Amino acid sequence: MQINKRGLLFTVIVLTAVAGCGNNSNPSHKAEVAKEASVPVSAHQTHWSYEGDTSPEHWAELDQLFTACSTGTAQSPVNIVHDKVKEDESLSPVSVEYSPSPVSIMNNGHTIQVTLNNKNNKLTIEGKTYQLQQFHFHLPSEHEVDGKHAEMELHLVHKSEDGSLAVLGVLIHSGSENITLNMLWSVLPAEESADEIVIDGAFDPAGLLPADLHSFRYQGSLTTPPCTEGVQWIVLENPVTWSAEQIGKFAAIFPHDNRPVQPLGSREIGSDD
Repeated sequence: MQINKRGLLFTVIVLTAVAGCGNNSNPSHKAEVAKEASVPVSAHQTHWSYEGDTSPEHWAELDQLFTACSTGTAQSPVNIVHDKVKEDESLSPVSVEYSPSPVSIMNNGHTIQVTLNNKNNKLTIEGKTYQLQQFHFHLPSEHEVDGKHAEMELHLVHKSEDGSLAVLGVLIHSGSENITLNMLWSVLPAEESADEIVIDGAFDPAGLLPADLHSFRYQGSLTTPPCTEGVQWIVLENPVTWSAEQIGKFAAIFPHDNRPVQPLGSREIGSDD
């Protein structure tokens, strides 16, 4: 198995992706958000975590670049309340074009991240196309639905040609085994490292999605520092299942790596039903 050394990447959340980088059409802002989606840790030396003095409630105190974590008004994740979701007929269905692709996997100290090493995986929404950059996991889920967490959440991070970010979020419940996942979990890196492990063969990210792609949509932020806003979130309504053993393997490495839900404020959550 070949080892590919690359810069350690920040996780981006993105519970799960949509048109444009929020309502901000400023190209420089979009480029800033896209850059932060995969900025090497060496560029941001500030240590943050999910526990103790460097936990989410302290992120804004750790670095002036993290100010939005406390002052932002459109932060993620959020609690999705069915009774308050607005059905929006103007929203187009999510179109996903994923195929078996070369990937690499790493433990970046915050999550397990899988990087796509080609540009063949695409998401299209509202007539705009985004390329899948990477995906990663959170335990328990970052988004809540009617005040309840799922066991885990998958975030698939996409970027458009103009730098806009769209994150596709998939909730994960305990149940039947996900056969596709075993290709990754067979080489699950337990220790943090700047090295990416190149997976033998091709991995199909479509195997991580439910058959029904109906979704919730809202404008939010990165769920990790620097918590930059202007991220389009798409959270799929239908969860997928993993076996208890598959969830347990992740939990043994990251017992807790989720940011608590943030105030929705004046934002609305739409549905493409």
